[in-house]
Parts: sequence; structure tokens; C-alpha cells
Amino acid sequence: MADKQVFQDRMLSLGLARVSEAAAIASAKWIGRGDEKAADQAAVNAMREQLNLLDIKGVVVIGEGERDEAPMLYIGEEVGSGDGPGVDIALDPLEGTTLTAKDMPNALTVIAMAPRGTMLHAPDVYMDKLAIGPGYPVDTVTMDMSPKERVEALAKAKGCSTEQITVCVLERPRHEDMIAELRGTGCALRLITDGDVAGVMHTAEAEKTGIDMYMGSGGAPEGVLGAAALKCMGGQMYGRLTFRNDDERGRASKAGITDFDKIYTRDELVTDDVIFAATGVTDGSIVSGARRDGDFMETETILMRSRTGSVRRIQYRQNNN
Repeated sequence: MADKQVFQDRMLSLGLARVSEAAAIASAKWIGRGDEKAADQAAVNAMREQLNLLDIKGVVVIGEGERDEAPMLYIGEEVGSGDGPGVDIALDPLEGTTLTAKDMPNALTVIAMAPRGTMLHAPDVYMDKLAIGPGYPVDTVTMDMSPKERVEALAKAKGCSTEQITVCVLERPRHEDMIAELRGTGCALRLITDGDVAGVMHTAEAEKTGIDMYMGSGGAPEGVLGAAALKCMGGQMYGRLTFRNDDERGRASKAGITDFDKIYTRDELVTDDVIFAATGVTDGSIVSGARRDGDFMETETILMRSRTGSVRRIQYRQNNN
């Protein structure tokens, strides 16, 4: 594990914000244009260019896919100047390509950085996820509980009725039974079409977002990014990899995973100090979207460090001529 003294999270955090901002500005040109691939590629190009300006020896552990699937920001790619600390990089250059193409809320550019070897190298498979915000006893909700039991347990811990709990879930056919069970508790549901990193983050600011709990299956790489955010913001998260076939199990084995049934806690997904940045592309409940004001582009970024628990919101303005 990298020496904590080498990982200068305070010094690197502003650079990480610049990486996220550049990707958001690049992809904002494609908001509402109906072209998901172009929006994503613009974000990838900008993020990679900015990452290579940082004085780090970075390795992408959560990225755009395997090397033969993605020409840039692929898993295992080395980024940075080659000077400075060795770090793991987890990123999603555009979390919500469909949201961007359709001009829908909560599209983000997302990136996290931690000392080398401290982020789970999650394969590109599904992960069953469960997250709640800060202030609750450990294991208030668990992966072993049914959806109904989770709502009841969280309501008890919060001191309210189940009708006062709101759960965020990706609206997918695979979640139909879970959604039906949740509706039976009387809780409210926030069904989202994409963007489950934002869904997890929403639980950390329940008073602002109105979301108390996130559950359901989504991409495992996004699970690591969600855990990085909650490690900074506070909250609990659990994840368990799920596999549909032997090819996916092979991907997990290649990533060094041997226990296919393991339930990971937040601090097992990200085991050391982490810095996290997310910039809004479209307007959302976490940050405002990128927007043009005359000759300028404006963005809002949430920038966080787990070591200090600091959460900054940065307004950035750039002449876009």
C-alpha cells in the first residue's frame, strides 16, 4: 500500500477538480443533441488530456473498459506526468451519456483518486448495491435483509414511519419485483433512468435530495465510485458482485477477485484516503449543470477529501471563445 505521506491529497484535489471541469465543459456541447457516443468521447478526450498534466504516476483501475474495448482511459492505462505519487484512478468521464443526449437531469463527470492499490479493481459486471446516509448505527440495513425489511429498519432508526422513507432505484425490468415489494411498505420511490453514482450520493444529503436509501443492481465500477463519494460525505454502503455467465466470472478472476460471494463494505471498496470530484453536465440535485453565459462557460463541481471530511462546491467560469 502506498505511504499516506506520499499521497498529497490536499495538493492534488484542485487538479482533480480541473480534470472533472474540463470533461464537463467538453461534453456540455452535446447536451440534447441525441448523440451519446460523441458526448462521451468529448468527455474522455478532455479528461485524459487534463489527467496527463498532473504530477502523478496514475493507473486507471475503474475506466472505460478493457484495453481492447477502449482506446483511452482503459483499465490499466497509465496516466499523469510520471512524477509524483503512485495513485489509483477511478473515473466515469460522463456518468449519464443518455441523460446528456436527452438533456435530462443528473449527468455528471466523475473521478476519484486514492493511493496505489487501495481501490477495488471491479470488473465490468453488475453489483448489487445498498447505501444509506450518515448518522445511523453500523448495519442499520444489510444485504441479507429483504427490501421490505430494509425500509422498516431504516424507518425505525430514523424514528419515522415507512411512508416517510424515500428509496432511489434504477428503473430496470430486473428490479420489478423489488419495486413491487418496496411499494408494499408505503415508502416513496425515486425511479431513475441512469446515473447510479448520483443515486448513491443522494443518500448522503437526504435533507437536500429527499432520498434516504439507494438499492438495486448496477455497474460494479460505478459502485466503487459511489463508495469513494460516500467515504468523503459519510454514509454506509455495501456491494456484492453478481454474475450472469462464466465470461463475467472470468473477468472477476482476471481482476484478482477470488471470493465471488463477498459482500464489500464501503471501506473495503475504497480502503484508504480518497479524493473525489464530480462536475455537473446537466442540472441535478447535487450540482448545477454546465451552462453558457455569453462568451463564458460556467460549471459547478463538488470536491471532497475523505481524510478531512471536507466538501467544497466550486463555481468555475471559463472564456469559451
